[in-house]
Amino acid sequence: MYALRHAVGTDPGLRREANEDSVYFNERLYAVADGMGGHAYGEVASSIAVAVLAELDLDADDPLGVLSGATREIAIRLTDLAEENLDMRGMGTTLTALLWDGERFAVGHIGDSRCYLVRGGELTQVTRDHTMVQALVDDGRMAAEQAAEHPGRSMLMRALQAGSAHDADLFFQEVELGDRYLICSDGLSDVVGPAEIGELLTAHADGDEAVRALIAAANAQGGPDNITCLVVDVVPAGDPTWLPDWLRR
Repeated sequence: MYALRHAVGTDPGLRREANEDSVYFNERLYAVADGMGGHAYGEVASSIAVAVLAELDLDADDPLGVLSGATREIAIRLTDLAEENLDMRGMGTTLTALLWDGERFAVGHIGDSRCYLVRGGELTQVTRDHTMVQALVDDGRMAAEQAAEHPGRSMLMRALQAGSAHDADLFFQEVELGDRYLICSDGLSDVVGPAEIGELLTAHADGDEAVRALIAAANAQGGPDNITCLVVDVVPAGDPTWLPDWLRR
């Protein structure tokens, strides 16, 4: 039997007055939403996303259906709000969520917030960005190294927006004891590369320390955007302080 241990932190960065990221977590559901839209409407959009998550029935038999229903409801609420206030028509939010069913995670993802996994000390990216440059990479028209530096790398092809489809990626993620998951907004991943993210996640056994180090790394690169990091560790049930070999120091 597995249990989960988590740590979370969010920071406005060094160039933004407001923090338009929202984060949600309980003992089973972990999510980051990154709002957009200007005039603080991004903050409204991401707040709506986590408000919907807080209302979910997590005991339903179909966890992917739960996440699909959540994205549909978020899109409906954003559409209703935009119809009442035309200034809000461009607002939207990303959403990356992990829902624990006791054995594995159901993943719901739309936009360019990311989920990473450290397993056995090695970092992999669980989600795929829904951006124009990622589509070019997938088509073989741009190298991944070019995409990381492209000025339009944050141009989204999919997000939860008023009047838009809610076509999130939905899939199961099998877990192993000792897995460490990171859900983050692009305020981290746009300025801190995967190699450094992996180093920081493996250098700090304590999740809170890892989160602080990740946020500090983003701010050391100028902190151009809001930064949110949510770390989830898979540990043995009944032993919340357990560490895998690769995290023991």
